[in-house]
This record gives sequence, C-alpha cells and structure tokens, in this order.
Amino acid sequence: GSYIFNGLCSGSIFGGVSGNKITAIAGESSTGKTFFSLAVVKNFLDSNPGGYCLYFDTEAAVNRTLLESRGIDLSRLVVVNVVTIEEFRTKALKAVDIYLKKPEGERAPCMFVLDSLGMLSTEKEIRDALDDKQVRDMTKSQLVKGAFRMLTLKLGQANIPMIVTNHTYDVIGSYVPTKEMGGGSGLKYAASTIIYLSKKKEKDGTDVIGNLIKAKTAKSRLSKENQDVTIRLYYDERGLDRYYGLLELGELGGLWKNVAGRYEINGKKIYGKQILATPEEYFTDDVMEKLDAIARETFAYG
Repeated sequence: GSYIFNGLCSGSIFGGVSGNKITAIAGESSTGKTFFSLAVVKNFLDSNPGGYCLYFDTEAAVNRTLLESRGIDLSRLVVVNVVTIEEFRTKALKAVDIYLKKPEGERAPCMFVLDSLGMLSTEKEIRDALDDKQVRDMTKSQLVKGAFRMLTLKLGQANIPMIVTNHTYDVIGSYVPTKEMGGGSGLKYAASTIIYLSKKKEKDGTDVIGNLIKAKTAKSRLSKENQDVTIRLYYDERGLDRYYGLLELGELGGLWKNVAGRYEINGKKIYGKQILATPEEYFTDDVMEKLDAIARETFAYG
C-alpha cells in the first residue's frame, strides 16, 4: 500500500482503509479507479497470505492479463460478473452468509470489491429496454440504499472490508465547483470513507509509466475531511508507490527542508528522486515513527 494514503484514510501511515467498513473510491472516467482498487487488493492479499478477495465486476474491465500485470495471485481472487443491483445484492449477501456460517477461527481474511456501482443496472431498467419503454427508472437509488443498508451490517459482523468504485459528476448551479457521486445517497451514507480521485500522467522521459493520483477525503470517520495527498500508481506490478508523498509530509512537519528541489537530510542535500530510488536507506524506523506523528497531527481528529 501507500503510506501517505494510509495517513489520509486513518490518520496513521501504518493504518489504512477500515477493516470492516465500506470505502468508496470515486472519480470521473479514466481516473484510475480500477487500477487503484487492484493495488489495494494486491496489498491486502500480500498482507494476508491465506486471504482472498471477491471482486464484483460490472464493467468487464478485469481479465487475467490485467491481474497478472498487477502481480495479483489469481488463485485467491474470484471475479463475479454482475449486471443489476438486485443480482449484486443477492450474491454479496449470500457470500457473507456462507462466510459467517464458518467457525470464527476457520475464517480466512476476506475483502469485497464492487467495480463499479455506477455501471449497475436494475431489473426494471432491463425490462423497460426490452419492452422498448422510454421511461426513466425511479427505483435505482432506493435499491442502492436498500442493498447497502443490509450489506453494511453484515460486513461489519463478518469483519470484511469492502471497496466500492463509483463515478462522479459536476453539480450544476452550485456556487463553487462541486463533485457528487452518482447512484443517489445510498453509498454516501453507507461508506465510512469516501475518497475522490483525480489524476495526471507520470512519465519517465517520454514513456508514461503510471499516474500521479490526487486523493481527497470527501467523507471520513477516522480522519479529517477535505484533506488531500498525491499518490504515485505504476502501471506494472509495482502498483502503489509505498513511499511517495512522505517527503512532502516530512517537509510539512519540519522534519527536513526542501532547498531548490533538494531535501536537506542528515546534513546532505539530496534530490527527491534519489531518495525514492532507495527509500529504505532514508526512511528508517525512527524516521517513519516521526512521520507517523506528523501524519496524526495533519490528518487525525483531535
């Protein structure tokens, strides 16, 4: 995972997304929501060698080639294709029920991903399309709300974290430019954390090697809202850059200074790129503890 993203979500660089709650990852099209979710999945599987992930795919965006390129263990990820909210609700609830029936000591760590909520249809919408009825489906937001109302409690009982990706749109007529998630208020109330993403491409010379993703907390029960950080996400198996963003955090907390693009650390002036090339050399246990204290002061409540 990413230390700076952990800080944003939980107030500690050693924390992360909620262990038994819903985290929403929202953004416009092509902001890297799927890549970001897969990076979180990889980190979860790496941290829990006996764990597995149930990945509800509504976009047919996840395939073997993509998963292998992200370095994900295919034997521990189950892709479930879902088309409607009703289908997702039924399959997710059944999966949690089966999980809860196992003795607690025999339950392997598990996480769910829904990618994405915005692409889910409803049975009514499909029937209307087949009958050539040109009417708006007014049931969708209520179905979403009902599905997450049931899932939130079940996931909490089972200690299963869930990532839900969703699209955003611009709110027309607002005094200041405002983003809002699609699908009604169901996910908005159910999620303990909502992160909005925006991105720009990360290049090595002329080659695009990944994205620099700006993540902002639109809602958080564990950390301050309306905070933002920048995360580096590689396109290859490296995924999320663990240490990206820590230099800026240390500078913010007065741990070191940035002088003309170089950081003053231990009496030396070093370019950030050099530090991030061999991060373990500079981000020692002592430095990481100090950075965690800065993260708590910056992101945590109180």
